[in-house]
Amino acid sequence: MTAAHRQTRATSADELCRQAYAACDGPVAGVALVAVGGYGRGELAPHSDLDVVLVHEDSVDLGGLASDLWYPLWDSGRKIDHSVRSMSQVLEAAGDLRVALGLLDARHLAGDPGLSLRLRTTMLADWRRQARSRLPELKALTRKRHDVTGELAHASVPDVKEAEGGLRDAGVLKAIEASWLVDASTPALEAARLMLLDVRDEVQDLAGRPGDRIAPEMWGPLAERLGLPDAGAAQRHVRSLGRRITHLSRLAWRRTDAVLARPTGEKGRRTPALERIAPGIALSRGEVVLDAGTNPGDDPTLLLRAAAEAASRDAVLAPTTAARLVRDGAELPTPWPAPARDALVRLLASGPALLPVWETLDEVGGIESFLPEWEQVRLLPHASAIHRFTVDRHVVETCAEAGALIRGVRRPDLLLVSALLHDIGKGSLHDHSVAGEPLARKVVTRMGFTDLDAEVVASLVRWHLLLAGLATTRDPDDPATTAELLTHVPDAASLELLRALTEADARATAPAAWTSWRESLVDRLVSRAGQALGTEIVPVVPVEALPVPDAVRRDAGAVSVEITPHEVGATVTVIAADRVGLLADVAGGLAALRVPVKAARAWAQVDADGEWGVSAWEVPDAYLDATVVRERIGRVVEGSQRLPDLAERPTGELPPIVEVRPDASRASLVLEIRTSDRPGVVHRVLTTLAGLGLTVASAHVSTLGPQAVDVFYVQEVGGVRPTEERAAAAAHAVRTALGG
Repeated sequence: MTAAHRQTRATSADELCRQAYAACDGPVAGVALVAVGGYGRGELAPHSDLDVVLVHEDSVDLGGLASDLWYPLWDSGRKIDHSVRSMSQVLEAAGDLRVALGLLDARHLAGDPGLSLRLRTTMLADWRRQARSRLPELKALTRKRHDVTGELAHASVPDVKEAEGGLRDAGVLKAIEASWLVDASTPALEAARLMLLDVRDEVQDLAGRPGDRIAPEMWGPLAERLGLPDAGAAQRHVRSLGRRITHLSRLAWRRTDAVLARPTGEKGRRTPALERIAPGIALSRGEVVLDAGTNPGDDPTLLLRAAAEAASRDAVLAPTTAARLVRDGAELPTPWPAPARDALVRLLASGPALLPVWETLDEVGGIESFLPEWEQVRLLPHASAIHRFTVDRHVVETCAEAGALIRGVRRPDLLLVSALLHDIGKGSLHDHSVAGEPLARKVVTRMGFTDLDAEVVASLVRWHLLLAGLATTRDPDDPATTAELLTHVPDAASLELLRALTEADARATAPAAWTSWRESLVDRLVSRAGQALGTEIVPVVPVEALPVPDAVRRDAGAVSVEITPHEVGATVTVIAADRVGLLADVAGGLAALRVPVKAARAWAQVDADGEWGVSAWEVPDAYLDATVVRERIGRVVEGSQRLPDLAERPTGELPPIVEVRPDASRASLVLEIRTSDRPGVVHRVLTTLAGLGLTVASAHVSTLGPQAVDVFYVQEVGGVRPTEERAAAAAHAVRTALGG
C-alpha cells in the first residue's frame, strides 16, 4: 500500500462526510466540519477512525444539526471519533496538548470554509505564541510515551506508531517545526515517515483490525508485501526507519532545548559565532562544526576528532558537517595516524554522550568510513530474547558502560576498543566469538596498535563470554575452574580487561544480565585467578634523552620551553634543573593560562653536568607562545601567580580512585590516579606530592574522554623508594586533595 491508497481512502471518507453534511441542510455560514489528526493530514490507514470536529461560531445555534450529521456516518459502518465545539470551546479544549496537536492538522471538509481557515490560523498562531511553555510539556509527554513503548528500532514487538522513532514522533517533529523556533522537518524525515506509513498500512491489513504492533510472525508476510527478500530484511527496513526518526527527533529536541535556554526576546546572530575548540574544529550554538577555512581533504583525522570533541563536550555533531566530512574528507591511511586512534578512544570513552554522536555518524555513513566491518552488525537483531537492543546498538551501549569502568584497568584504550569489537563476528555462520577474533585483530592492526595490543584485543573478543560462563556454571572456588580461566588469560592486565568487558557487556544486555549475585560469582573467580597469577610488574615506559639547552646548564634557575605544533595541537617540552616541585610549577603555569592537558609524560635525565627534569605536555592549542608559558612558570615559582581553584567535584560524580601499586616498580612508589578530568587536577596532585617532599621520577598522564588516568612513579629525595607508611600517607593526601 502506498500514499495513493491512503489518498483514495481519505477522498472516499471526505465524500462520505460532505454528503452527510449536505443532507443536514445546516447553516451556510458560521459552521464547518473539519478533519483533524491523521485524517486531517489525509493519511488514513485501512482501519483508522475518522477524527472530525463540528465547529461553530459562538453565536450560532446548531439546533439538531449535530445528531443529524452523526447518524448517517455511524450507519456507514465507519468508526467516528467526533466532537462539537464552539470557537471559544476549541481554544479551551486546546489546553489539552493532545487536542492541540490534532488541531494543528485541521482540514476543511464541509460548511463554511472561512471558519475552517480561521480555526487553522488561530490554532497555529496560538501554538507559536505559547511554544516556549508548550514544547517542554510536549517533551515530557513524549518521554513518558517512550518509557512505555520502547524504541521502534529495538523493541521485540515494535509499535510503528507509538514507539520512539514511530509515526507519533514524526508528528511531534512537525509540531516543533510549526513553532517556528527550530527547523525540525527535513527531506530525510519525510521520506522515512512516508515509508513507515506504508508499513503501518500493511500491518493493519495483515491483522485485519486496528493496531500498529508488529508481532514476530508478521515479519515474513510483511517482507513479501513490501517487496523485501525475507523477514530479516523486513526487520532491518522497519528498524532503520525507526532509528532515523529517533535520531532526527533527538537532534531536534537538543536544538529546541538550546533555543528555549536563551532568554525570551534574545535574537540570535545572523551569522553564528564560531568558538575554535581544536585545530580545524569549532563550536557554534552548541554544535560541533568545521572551523572557518578548514578543508576536509587536508586532514584524514577530522571526522573522528570532530566526533570525539562533540561526545566529550556532550554537544551535537552537526549532521551537515559530518556528512561533508564523509563526502569530502581524506581517507584514513593504514595504519592510522596516532591522532585518529586517540580520537576514537576519546569518543568511545565519552559514556552516554557517545550514543547521539554515534547515531549521527551512522546516519551519514561515517562509521563505514573508518570501520567498514560495522555493516555486518548494523541493525542485526539478536538471536537471544534477553537482549533489549539490536547488535549494533548493544555494542554502543557496551562502550558507554565500559567508559564508566576505565578507572579499573591499566589499559583503558584496549578495554574500549574491545568493547567496540566484541560482537563484530555476529552475522556470520560461525560462533561470533570465533569469527570475531581474526576480524578484531585485523581492525586493531589497521588502527595502528602494536601487534601485542592486537593480540590482547583479539583474545578478549574470542573469550569475552568465558568469565561469565565459568563463574555462573562452574564452582568459582574449584581450582580447576581457575585453571581453565587462566588457560586463556595469561596475565593480570588481561584479567582486569576481561573482568571489565564482562560487566560492560552484561549491563548493556539487560538488567537481569548483571545482578549482584552474578557480580559476586564473577568477582570470586577473578579473585582466585588473580591470586594464582600474582601481581604483574608494570615497567616504566622508556623515554628518549633530549638535549639540554646551554642556558639551562649555565643557570640553575633557568627554564627552557619549546613548543612544537602538530595536527591536533602542540607539544610543550620543558627542561630545567631537577628539583622537588618542578613538575608542579610547570603544571601551575599551564593551569594559569587555562590550557587543558590531554596527556603528559615526565622523566629525569642525568649527565656529567647534573640532573635535569624533562616533561612533555600534549595540549590542544597549537598557538601557545613559549615566552608566555616560561613567564607564567616563573611567576608560579616566585609565588606571584594566582592559580585557578580546582573545580569542585559535581554532586553524584564518582569519587577519585588513588591506588598504590607496591609491586609495580622496585625503585619507585607507583601511584595510580583515576578521576574526572577537571581543570587543575595535575597541578593539585603534583603540588600535594611536592608538599610531602616527594619527587616524581616519571609521570604518565592521559585523558580519556571525561576521565583522567594518571600514573606517577614517586621517590624520596636522593632516589630512595618511599616506605609503605609514606606510600599510604601520599595516597591519602592526594585522595583528599582531589575531594575524595
